Amino acid sequence: MDPAITVSGVSVRRWLVALLTITTLAACGSDKPARTAAGAPPAASEQTAPGAQTPASEPTPAKSPTTPASPQQSNEARAAAFVKQQPGTFGIVVRDRRTGAVWKAGNTTATTWTASTIKLAIAADLLERHRQQAVTLDGTDRANLDKALINSDNDAATALWNRYDGPGMLGRFKSRFGMSGLSVVAGYDTFWRNLRCSAEDLQALMGYVLDKLDPADRAYLVKTLRGVAGNQRWGVWAAGSGLTPGNKDGWAQKPVNGRTVWVTHTVGFAGAGERYVVAAMYEQGPSGTLGKGAHAVSDAVAMYFGAPVPAKITTP
Repeated sequence: MDPAITVSGVSVRRWLVALLTITTLAACGSDKPARTAAGAPPAASEQTAPGAQTPASEPTPAKSPTTPASPQQSNEARAAAFVKQQPGTFGIVVRDRRTGAVWKAGNTTATTWTASTIKLAIAADLLERHRQQAVTLDGTDRANLDKALINSDNDAATALWNRYDGPGMLGRFKSRFGMSGLSVVAGYDTFWRNLRCSAEDLQALMGYVLDKLDPADRAYLVKTLRGVAGNQRWGVWAAGSGLTPGNKDGWAQKPVNGRTVWVTHTVGFAGAGERYVVAAMYEQGPSGTLGKGAHAVSDAVAMYFGAPVPAKITTP
């Protein structure tokens, strides 16, 4: 205490006023921020107390461009980004039959050679015509259906095509199955190996099988596609065994714009009660390979369903 100030009611008040004035001047005496050692944490008075909220007027700092994507990024966003990164033309469609929601990535309307995916349309058409008594499938035909779907046997598909007016099937593929983009590749004969369609067309085909085909024929196709041979255990198969997927895959080297490229496609279903319809078509560039294509469509499916990536698959 200052000895010049006497202890009295008035003197004490003057002493308190003087003390407050000195304290205020000391706090405001400099407008330069205090320097801290590099990497040192801010002073305790600058830290936000645990549980306290940042004032609304304080903007959230922008993330650095090098900040990795959040692990909470949605499966759909990851899959879409992956599809976009692939060279060539890639389109994938997933439809939830329970909610009606449809997810798409890439170019889902682009058409390319169907490869063996069209064997599913041939099977659906013949089963429906047999049900309507328009044709009669015998034991040999039934065996060829199994071979065409399970092993993707080309000779079996050709036998069915030739015996049951293959060219006449195309109109039904388009009008009944909803494959509006289906066509014969320009300059080629009307034959099952010379057709082209889009991922949207394959999704419509699989949807027809699951939603409109006679229950007994539907059950046969679902069981058969779940039991495909090892050369087709990729694509929709990559959704994971927990989703009991089934699929018909297609793969081939085909001429496109004067060059030979690989096409790797998959169409099928996944989930309890075949909840999800999945269709993907991938036309690679000249540097593509069968392995690259099969793994690409498989990884896209795996990402969407949250299965491990790279997908554990068997390629042809």
